[in-house]
Amino acid sequence: MRIDLRSDTATRPTARMRQAMADAEVGDDGFGEDPTVNLLQERCAEAVGKEAAVYVASGTMANQLAMLVLARPGHRVVCGQGAHVATKEAGASALLGGLSFTQLATTTGEIPAEVLSAALNDGGPPVDLIVVENTHQSCGGYPWRPEALAGLRAGADAARVPVYMDGARIFNAAVATGVPVRAYTDSVSALMFCLSKSLGAPVGSVVCGPASFVGEVRERKLQLGGGWRQAGVLAAAGLVALEEAPGRLHEDHATAQQLATGMASISPEVTDPDAVRTNIVFADPSPLGASAQQVAARLKEAGVLCKAGRTRLRLVTHRDISPADIEQCLAAWSAVAKQYTARSRAVA
Repeated sequence: MRIDLRSDTATRPTARMRQAMADAEVGDDGFGEDPTVNLLQERCAEAVGKEAAVYVASGTMANQLAMLVLARPGHRVVCGQGAHVATKEAGASALLGGLSFTQLATTTGEIPAEVLSAALNDGGPPVDLIVVENTHQSCGGYPWRPEALAGLRAGADAARVPVYMDGARIFNAAVATGVPVRAYTDSVSALMFCLSKSLGAPVGSVVCGPASFVGEVRERKLQLGGGWRQAGVLAAAGLVALEEAPGRLHEDHATAQQLATGMASISPEVTDPDAVRTNIVFADPSPLGASAQQVAARLKEAGVLCKAGRTRLRLVTHRDISPADIEQCLAAWSAVAKQYTARSRAVA
């Protein structure tokens, strides 16, 4: 048994994706001549209500390219606490763009207007950009409320600072809140979303926004060696993902809830099912008397893969995870929890 809950990037291409990849019409994307890439870009821009889009290798690359265009070296980017751009990507932003970040305290990823206003007027280096992450991964995959995002945009407009969305899992947010994707994207100047996370394509993300902005992003992409050449073989899978995946994301949310509810039943206080809104479950194994690293190692021995942070485990559901897989995960969790509970009692 091998059940991979480390990330929703773990999905394998479907049979339809593989066929589309084999049949893809291709050209040289470095010259803008790959028809399948061009079609993917058009469809992605249309899906989020923006003028244009550009297909790139990863979410990190998408964010970095966008920030190179929207923020100047030596200036700041404001974002929510724990945002991907300010944590996992901080080194890249310092190296490529000379940027620093101000992270604003948040338990959901949302940034209240008054908190934003204080950050924009704190006397620090100029703020060129506000980045919102939706869903906010480190806050348990929490989806922004559309009205909260609209309120933040109003404050940003008053300060003449653009808002960019790291929308890696924007479709999860829309499904969880029951709103169209454009209920979010109309409140941001530009955004990216991943094809290779919850949508299940093997490779790639897209940066979307005004045509002039996307043109600059495309230029930076080529400057950084991101010319795809015959990338239609990858874009073809992205087209399938964009068409098929949004309508089934509720299934991943259901398996995440199944997992969180089961874990909480076995080990109370380890996780809170009410905090699970999309496809991400965080668990704190300290009530078992064990560290996240220890429990992740034991689960791996049982065939369940998850990510261990400093104090928490992260488990992410996706297309390749079924309810039956979750039951096997819970059986593995129960066995590991019993081991540590027995040890704690013996020590006591």
